[in-house]
Amino acid sequence: MRYHAINPQLFVGNRKRFSAQMKPNSIAIFNSNDEMPKNGDQAFPFRQHSDVLFLSGIDQEQTILVMFPDSPLPMYREILFLKRTNEHIAVWEGHKYTIDEAKAASGVETVMWIDEFNSVKPILMHHSEHVYLNTNENDRNSSPVMYRDLRFIHELMEFYPLHDYIRAAPIISDIRSVKQDEEIKQMQIAIDITEKAFRRILKFIKPGVMEYEIEAEITHEFIRNRANGHSYTPIIASGANANVLHYIANNCICNSGEVMLLDFGAEYANYAADLTRCVPVSGRFTNRQKQVYNAVFRVLNEATAMLVAGNTIEEYHKEVGKIMERELIGLGLLNADEVKKQDPAKPLYKKYFMHGTSHFLGLDVHDIGNRYKPMRNGNVFTCEPGIYIPEENLGIRLENDILLTANGPVNLMKNIPIEADEIETLMNNA
Repeated sequence: MRYHAINPQLFVGNRKRFSAQMKPNSIAIFNSNDEMPKNGDQAFPFRQHSDVLFLSGIDQEQTILVMFPDSPLPMYREILFLKRTNEHIAVWEGHKYTIDEAKAASGVETVMWIDEFNSVKPILMHHSEHVYLNTNENDRNSSPVMYRDLRFIHELMEFYPLHDYIRAAPIISDIRSVKQDEEIKQMQIAIDITEKAFRRILKFIKPGVMEYEIEAEITHEFIRNRANGHSYTPIIASGANANVLHYIANNCICNSGEVMLLDFGAEYANYAADLTRCVPVSGRFTNRQKQVYNAVFRVLNEATAMLVAGNTIEEYHKEVGKIMERELIGLGLLNADEVKKQDPAKPLYKKYFMHGTSHFLGLDVHDIGNRYKPMRNGNVFTCEPGIYIPEENLGIRLENDILLTANGPVNLMKNIPIEADEIETLMNNA
């Protein structure tokens, strides 16, 4: 890994939090992600399953974590199964975890090779009653791919049909959504790297530059600072492209007078940053561009103040919608009388602000968490209002990452320039 080692006590504590919610005489089994084939004999870069990393700290393919707190054999209460390494693998693929290295990284005392799993599995299964298994229950997921966890579930239930099988996802979602201090530390590193990239491109953006050249500058800064890379495909959208919410082609020229929407974030130690800023390609906003920019900035600030424990995403989004209505009326985009008569189920502001304001952030950029339960201290949310005006070739979105605490919301991106005047000053002093 490029990133510095994470304190293994994080993973020890995460396993304890999960185990505390397991039924007596239960086993929990977590599988690493698949190694995804590309073309020929190539594979896509491996990315560890976020739950496996969260519980073990092991960032390597072909990994299985077993937790069996009530095992009659103490050595089997926690087991890591790893890809067996040898001299041949070292020559062709590079270094893999040794047994001792895996123990040190994870805090798990019993570490075996993955080819030993099938010989240990009958002992584990025959002495347990309940089995916690994992599936992708991120409610944004809609992939039809039959992934490793699903294949494992079918295989296990075929051979052991009489056990009580339980979803691990509700527990893991609950504990992953409340970030520990060590996790906030890793996220802050990802955010600090993202800040470096943003400051770098402020000196680079100008008329005639290609969007992909800006993406290259960001990638360069990420990699040189030990990031895994991008936490999601970056959006580098100049002019009218900013009105395409998931624009990722990044293949157009940046023209004088346009505003560029930049939505990107570094991934460090598998933790995501998620930033959006908008900058004038020529170094100065027009009066109208700044008017829209400042309207979005005001919504951002008011929305951030509402990210507090006890609030709910549903109520929060309703209130943000009311703030946005006010700003859109002020910009001349909505008519106050028509807003009073609107169908509440189809608010008029959605024409110019059609997406949600916040989502969970953590090991995944759209992290797991229950959107229908009250917010809790320790949650990290994005806050990203936007106004999109296709007829003006203008799209403005601003986004920060916010930690909920007992003392109120904390902006983890407070050091990243955001005010329009500051952006202009930095671009013109470059």
